[in-house]
Amino acid sequence: MPPHLALDDYTTAIAASGAALRDAAERAGLGARVPTCPEWTVADLVAHQGMVHRWAASTLRGESGHDTERSYAEGLAAPDPFAWLSAGVDDLIGALRAAPDDVEAPVFLKDAPRPRLFWARRQAHETTVHSLDALSAALGRRPLASDASIPRALAADGIDELLRGFVPRRKCELRTSESRTLLVRAEDTEHAWSLRISQEPVVTEVGAAADPQAPDAAFGGTAVQLYIALWNRGDEVAVDGLPELLEQWRDQVRINFG
Repeated sequence: MPPHLALDDYTTAIAASGAALRDAAERAGLGARVPTCPEWTVADLVAHQGMVHRWAASTLRGESGHDTERSYAEGLAAPDPFAWLSAGVDDLIGALRAAPDDVEAPVFLKDAPRPRLFWARRQAHETTVHSLDALSAALGRRPLASDASIPRALAADGIDELLRGFVPRRKCELRTSESRTLLVRAEDTEHAWSLRISQEPVVTEVGAAADPQAPDAAFGGTAVQLYIALWNRGDEVAVDGLPELLEQWRDQVRINFG
């Protein structure tokens, strides 16, 4: 599962999405509900993201036993939660830049890149997706692609991480009683992925399937539209074929980021 981007691209994305998250969260206010994560307030979102940044940084530094519950509580109790969030962004970027290319650190996706690049990629998308959550709180609705400032190359990379890293995991619940094929195509970047969905874990291949038979469904849109929709933060996706596959996606692709 090689990443499409370089380390500097990912650290730039973490900085930009961290700033976007903070800006939207401040506009919404700590007590606002988050439409894309209805069980959360903005305070919960900020505490979660700041905790994850600190956990990832400590993992890269080889610091064992990071107390995520304590870190989350620290975020909720911080005198200025937004400054606390930004401090976590800076700490994570510093840890990524300081880590050697051959740093030894745990990763949790199959066929992942080396730990330094894995964590840079993972946190770039973790932060970008949660910046969409903050944006939804500021807007009071699920965001559109036009609401977000996400580079299309980053979006295509994040779709790839989702479809080849998270969705094929056994813990992902996407299953069908009869075998189905799904094509995901980003119209503006020309990236494509073919998924075989059955009662077993999903199998994902890069590109359109060699099978001459048409897929049972195809999801289309720009890379940013698909990124937002497939991470279940938006609804801008064109469906050709079985519409129930999109409903299943929304119900069954519930990603645990860790």
